[in-house]
This record gives sequence, structure tokens and C-alpha cells, in this order.
Amino acid sequence: MDVTRLIIVAVGGQGNLLASRVLGEAARRSQVPVRMSEIHGMAQRGGVVESALVFGDAQSPIISDGEADILVGFEPAESLRALKKCNADTTVIINTAALQPFTAAIGKGVYPDLDDIQRLIASKCARLISLDAAALARKAGNVLSVNMVLLGALSATNLIPLNEQSLKDAIGAVTRQAFAETNLKAFELGRKAATA
Repeated sequence: MDVTRLIIVAVGGQGNLLASRVLGEAARRSQVPVRMSEIHGMAQRGGVVESALVFGDAQSPIISDGEADILVGFEPAESLRALKKCNADTTVIINTAALQPFTAAIGKGVYPDLDDIQRLIASKCARLISLDAAALARKAGNVLSVNMVLLGALSATNLIPLNEQSLKDAIGAVTRQAFAETNLKAFELGRKAATA
């Protein structure tokens, strides 16, 4: 099986780790080999959280700079910071809803211009898919479903060896049942937005 390398970056509280668990569960159910690793950087204070998932016959879950086939960024500035993991063939999916870091919120720093972020990312990768995942999550019924919107967008690319139904089944199995319907709706909205 070909190897597909996926990096997910977010800030603490955006649901990166739950999204990774959904992908892992879908891989298990589909009998797709997967290796996963996580890096937590001050996540409880809004720091970066990075997950690496390698699908296929790989020996390591480590994704070195320039090796990512796909980057999914839950936050625009964190997506830009992770750009070093990408190459000219990488597909990047970003949530355009920014979360101001503490320093920018108190006026001690400046958050980068969103158009500049997107322009720079687009210049360094094969394909950029931008969507306001927070707005779509609210439309689905829960702003905390940003992660499911982005999983839907990832699913729509057909770049990972997991089909739509296996991901939906994993969402139903891994997420709390009280949120399952909202999460599945968010997933669908993400799929539609990525193909629009």
C-alpha cells in the first residue's frame, strides 16, 4: 500500500486529537495500516497541538520537513507555521477562522493578514482548500464541531485511503452520542465546502 502522510495542526481545544482518533478508528475498521503521533505544546493555554498520521506500509509515524502529502490546519497562523512540513505536491486544507493568540489579543503582537497567509501557503503547495470551518460548525449546530467540518473537507479530497462511510462510522463510534448527529452534519458541510 502506498504511504500517505498527514499532518494536522491546531491550538489547544480545537479538537485535533479527537479528529485524529476518528481517523485512527476509521483506519482500524478499514484494515488500513496507520501510525500516529502527537505533539502537545502548552495546549491548555492555547498552544499548538500537532498530530501526524501515516497511512500505509511505513515504519515510523514521524513526518519530517517537506514530507507531508496533506496538511490540515485548524487555525490559519498555525497552518502557516507548519508549512515547512509541506512540499510543492502537498494539499493544504485550512480553517480561515482565526484564533488570536494572547499577545495579539492584548495588543503586544500583530496577527498576520489572512489573505497574506493564504497567498503564501498557496504559493508553496499544489492545492489550497480554504473554508470557514467555524461558521460551518455553527451552521451544523455546534461551533465545537470545527474538527468534523475539517474531516469532511479532508474526506472530499480522496487523498487518504479511507472512504466516506468508514469516517462516518468512526465519528459515530468515537464521538459522544449526544453530538453524533451534529458532528455528522458538520462532516457533510465540510465535504460540500471542499468540493464547491
